[in-house]
Amino acid sequence: MKADKRPSNRALRARKDLLQAAARLTKGGRRPTMEEVAKDALVSRATAYRYFKNIDELLVEAPLDAAVGRPEEMFAGDPSDDPEKRIAAAEAAMHEITYRNESQLRVLLANAIQRDPTDAKAPKRQNRRTPLIEAALATSKHRFTDGNYKMLCSALAMVIGTESMIVCQDVLGIDEAAAKKAKAWAVKALVRAALR
Repeated sequence: MKADKRPSNRALRARKDLLQAAARLTKGGRRPTMEEVAKDALVSRATAYRYFKNIDELLVEAPLDAAVGRPEEMFAGDPSDDPEKRIAAAEAAMHEITYRNESQLRVLLANAIQRDPTDAKAPKRQNRRTPLIEAALATSKHRFTDGNYKMLCSALAMVIGTESMIVCQDVLGIDEAAAKKAKAWAVKALVRAALR
């Protein structure tokens, strides 16, 4: 059986705390050091370097983390159990964020690609799309079998986010409007397939 390589909740929380601390410290227009960010996040300097190899990497990601926000807030006050509608809203929101922050996301992706995948201590990327997908499907999860729900979440994660923007632009050569239309079609088709 394959070992679970997902980071623990504690590790995710420490990483998130570092991102939020960096966002707070840069609001004044100055560039903090890694030590200052670690102190503000209430973690050790060693912990900060466990998740980000340098301050540049951390400062590139901090505004992106703030832009995505908390997934549950997106659907606050929306009791709808229409998975197509809610997934379409999640994809549209992520689409806007990725296209508005393209240059930073390309740097973030390049940093992730350059890491040694066999190094267990290498910093991991923050998974923002899965919590967003799960929040979108929260009111309709009962409509899917367990297997279809898990498969749907995995398939949607391939369509929503930075990598799909890269494919649309660099591989397919389509503009933002065409990419938005193609991704909207794909997420709708995936939800309908999972409901069958």
